Amino acid sequence: MEQDGNKPKTCGLKPWKAIGHGRRVARVVWMAAAGLWLFTLLQVVLGALVLPPFTPLMVQRLGQQLSTEGRSAHFERDYVRLGDISPRLVTAVVYSEDGLFMYHHGFDVKQMKKACHENRRGRRIRGGSTISQQTAKNVFLPHSRTMLRKALEAYYTVLIEKIWGKRRIMEVYLNVIEFGDGIYGAEAASQHYFGHPAATLSATEAAQLAATLPSPLKRNPASQTPYFKQQSQIIRQRMNWGAVDLDMPAAERKSKYKNRETLWDFIKWYVAQ
Repeated sequence: MEQDGNKPKTCGLKPWKAIGHGRRVARVVWMAAAGLWLFTLLQVVLGALVLPPFTPLMVQRLGQQLSTEGRSAHFERDYVRLGDISPRLVTAVVYSEDGLFMYHHGFDVKQMKKACHENRRGRRIRGGSTISQQTAKNVFLPHSRTMLRKALEAYYTVLIEKIWGKRRIMEVYLNVIEFGDGIYGAEAASQHYFGHPAATLSATEAAQLAATLPSPLKRNPASQTPYFKQQSQIIRQRMNWGAVDLDMPAAERKSKYKNRETLWDFIKWYVAQ
């Protein structure tokens, strides 16, 4: 009995040499999965406290600039707190990119279903991704069109919705989103296009920056095509509906939008198709 008491404790796990090959593989897989989960959780927790020094998209774009003949490297970024960004821009990007931002749990299931229908018809539409999904994609993942990347995007979206909340998601989004070739974040975009801080953006300027987001490498306030002017005017008109309240209590959000579908609802619908 005394000898048994001196044996090292293994936390309920049999020693490595005492288990078969199959169990060894299972243990390695389990430990790797647990390690990856802890790593991603740490990423998101750190993201709640500090803004990322760079994002995968920034690195990808810089690589494209350096590898393209005749194209000079260009990088503008200036992180600021959400309080130093005009609330008009918050309102503009919500009405432009994600009208249900304050009400969903990270996913606009109606838009996702619509995107699936259109993709099956060989057509593409804009609007399937929410601001939360765009933030998760930009901060944590390289840009690619694979099912694995979409699955990871959904996973990170769930995490930031739970851990960050709407205000932090918007703050990170407006600091890392691409507004032009080598231009990232609201402060850099405001200084580049209008020559003043993001805190003093007018409603018209905010609408123009929001109109840039769907295709920042092709459209921006410095080159206003008729289509760009039309889109920015539409956004400007929507802004008259009222300012977005990022501090809206959860109970009020739920009462205003009761029929919220979750990612699980979308998965069940997709499997049933």
